[in-house]
Amino acid sequence: MVEPAALLAVARAFDPARLTQARRVKGISKTELHRLVGVSAAAVGQYERGEKRPRPDTVSALATALGVPAGYFAYGRPKAKVEVAEASFRRLRSTSVAQQQQATAYVEQAWELSLYLEQRVEFPELDLPAWASPESQGTPDPITAAQQLRKHWGLDAGPIAHLVYEIEQHGILTVFFSMKQDPDLPEKSRIDAFSTTALPRPIMVLTPDKANDVLRHRFSAAHELGHIVMHHGRHGSDVEMERQADVFAAEFLTPRDVIRDALPTRLNLGVLERLSEEWGVSVQMLLRRSRDLERISDSTVRRGYITLNTLPRRPLTLEDVPSEKPELLRNAIELLDTVGVSLVQVARDVQMTPRHVRRLAGIELDEPKLSLVREQPER
Repeated sequence: MVEPAALLAVARAFDPARLTQARRVKGISKTELHRLVGVSAAAVGQYERGEKRPRPDTVSALATALGVPAGYFAYGRPKAKVEVAEASFRRLRSTSVAQQQQATAYVEQAWELSLYLEQRVEFPELDLPAWASPESQGTPDPITAAQQLRKHWGLDAGPIAHLVYEIEQHGILTVFFSMKQDPDLPEKSRIDAFSTTALPRPIMVLTPDKANDVLRHRFSAAHELGHIVMHHGRHGSDVEMERQADVFAAEFLTPRDVIRDALPTRLNLGVLERLSEEWGVSVQMLLRRSRDLERISDSTVRRGYITLNTLPRRPLTLEDVPSEKPELLRNAIELLDTVGVSLVQVARDVQMTPRHVRRLAGIELDEPKLSLVREQPER
């Protein structure tokens, strides 16, 4: 229960941008919000444009409807603004503007949480080549960019065992954003992955509901890494940019000078499966790589795809390979807890609910394990 005096203080210091941000993260329209709160749709628009401030009781109703503390709406905390045009969505055409706005508002909150944590915990410094900075006038081609980034990060030419860990340890913030909470949302319209360099620290967003195949998840991460280092200042869904990011990802994960001789010169799924396990990439990706490196023909690749589609397989998930989960925010919160700053305190300071902070940081809630085994009575 929020004290009337506190609600009055928030109403007087009401930040219109906070209302827009909270509404977008919640994924609801102004019309839906006015129905939940009991004010007119015009009033909601006036609140968001700063033309009118809500009354204290309306502030309380807005907080309840949007799942945030009432203090979330007050001025006084650093905030970010990421436009849809400043993010590289992989499937821009299959997602609505509202879904894109929801995702970018989520990124804004993730950055705000990271800024709070960085004031108390030392994060890895951003470590990218000079040509990957916004001020750079020239960027290498995707293959050269991947090779030079590997060299810059001190990676040898072999497989990258823990890709997301490597990305985070070089200063790129990685977070999960799931749209599973909307069961009515068609699968094809869900956000796949995206990234932005519009903030002081680049942020890469991956989706756990799309990561039911950890090998696909790793390729998505390498693809977004390509956008971050090659397309700073350029965003959107340009077909050529997407192609360049794919080429970068393939070279970064499987350097051609090493993988070329390991790839078979005819269709051999046994060899490709072994290479898939060794390099952490899918057999499908290795088939494309074999074609691009002129080890096999287009017709052989097509035959390989047809054969793969007939084979039963259970892909590895993130539960099988937890090392590919983002951990910077989670580790920072856990570290603060060891010195007496609890997650609840973090949530209070950033004016978010503890549940939402857990979601931003990728901290899973401990849920009771169900069992089909009947307990035996003690003898």
